[in-house]
Amino acid sequence: MEKITTGHAPVNGINMYYEIHGEGAMPLVLIHGGGSTIESTFGNILPLLSAKNKIIAVELQAHGRTSDRDAPESFAQDADDVAALLRYLKVDKADIMGFSNGGSTTMQIAIRHPEVVNKIIVIAGATKRSGFIPGFFEYMPNATIADMPAFLKKDFLKVTPDEAKLQTMFEKDKQRMVTFKDWNDDDLKGIKAPALFMAADKDVITVEHTAEMARLAPGAQLVILPGKHGAFIGEGEANTAKDRILIGVSVTLIDEFLSE
Repeated sequence: MEKITTGHAPVNGINMYYEIHGEGAMPLVLIHGGGSTIESTFGNILPLLSAKNKIIAVELQAHGRTSDRDAPESFAQDADDVAALLRYLKVDKADIMGFSNGGSTTMQIAIRHPEVVNKIIVIAGATKRSGFIPGFFEYMPNATIADMPAFLKKDFLKVTPDEAKLQTMFEKDKQRMVTFKDWNDDDLKGIKAPALFMAADKDVITVEHTAEMARLAPGAQLVILPGKHGAFIGEGEANTAKDRILIGVSVTLIDEFLSE
């Protein structure tokens, strides 16, 4: 059975939960999506990735087993927190892979902390409001926790059985998206790390925006796979035969990119 190390790191005023799986010279950091835990985003794909890589999976501010701070969530702060965690763990450099909001955080790590980054994999991340599907920003201000996917609520309460903390996390996630502002293209143009941008053809983030980001980041690669948001990494309860095939394809593409 695989050895898993877990812990909490004191970083920037929060206690950040992390897990370490597998072995390898260059760690791969996994950053979950909004409203998620390690399990809800990566539960299906993590065992496949850790077969060939040392994995450091994290939970961000107010998510899962990580504490909150008296401040809004931001991609820049999340990036600073992950970089601080790596310093705490005495990891000089790592590959970073993030999904959805975690993909945006991954880009911010490459922008703000290039010294800790070897390669990045951005899955359904975004830098512009126009990159989200039509209606997204019209919907967000009126969203309530009743609209939150049931599996995300279940997975949060499984590791932190506190309805008040779940509500706080939801409100902070919602506010981050309501107030989302476009990033400067020069930030992406300045990314030095080799990058792989991935999205689904029926994603929350458009194919066109994903391709645009890949064009801006020097030498970046682009992969578009079939399905909906998170399907090809097995987010949530993805367990159909097609899901399993897509997860396998994703793992192959990710492992090949990391080994190049």
